[in-house]
Amino acid sequence: MPTKMSVRFWGVRGSIGCPGPSTVRYGGNTSCVEVRCGEHRLIFDAGSGLRMLGNALSEESAHVDVDLFLSHCHIDHLIGLPFFGPAFVKGNRLRLWAGNLKAAGGVKQTVRKLMSYPLFPIEIEAAQGTIEYNDFTPGDVLTPRPGIKVMTTALNHPGGATGYRVEYGGRAMVYITDTELSGDGVDPALLDLVRDASIVVIDTTYTDDELPEHVGWGHSSWQQAVRLANEAGVGKLFLYHHDPEHDDDEMDRIAEAAARMRPGTMVAREGLAIDL
Repeated sequence: MPTKMSVRFWGVRGSIGCPGPSTVRYGGNTSCVEVRCGEHRLIFDAGSGLRMLGNALSEESAHVDVDLFLSHCHIDHLIGLPFFGPAFVKGNRLRLWAGNLKAAGGVKQTVRKLMSYPLFPIEIEAAQGTIEYNDFTPGDVLTPRPGIKVMTTALNHPGGATGYRVEYGGRAMVYITDTELSGDGVDPALLDLVRDASIVVIDTTYTDDELPEHVGWGHSSWQQAVRLANEAGVGKLFLYHHDPEHDDDEMDRIAEAAARMRPGTMVAREGLAIDL
């Protein structure tokens, strides 16, 4: 069985989609990252970028079988789910995972709420594919497919969110969004999740200068992420969940400054693919 692991970005924005001429280079779709572990597909978040990923999967194979892990269910991270084409094709399979929704009735009830009157014209029952709903508690270790281990931890975000670490074939990829990193020291559980990972994709909505105006909003700065990566011995750092007010020129400036502060650091953009 092949042990190749790769990552591809389908949506990199936070809060709201922002398509237009000023966001062409980095993209305007909200959070969605595809991780390929051999022949298996893991998807992280169902932002508006999920629609394009679904179309690509349908073109690639007549049978789509994927696991979709939600960091949380704020609308920018869930809005793409009703437009994920493979879920509406008989014979396809979608496994949904969420770690902070038990108090709200679980991930199944959350999806029903999204796809219901007066918010949406059809209900989830219109999907002809098989959908499985899996609720877990942050801190659990998941084994969605043979040879794949997914570690989880709670994040600091209003309403809660979950961070993920995927281990496969001797490599580790970490996905952390949305979270507010504290200036008083890193949560030990988060540090353990990130430590020595090959790739870390992390929420860096703001700059340090912008943080004071957004305390309690549940997001971090790219400078905080760099400091975390240095402390945890991370391989490659990818800045993610970009503020919709940060246009391409601003993202270029952030990319240059981050690369100076930690060489090799990259700003995530739609279409960027990495082989581990």
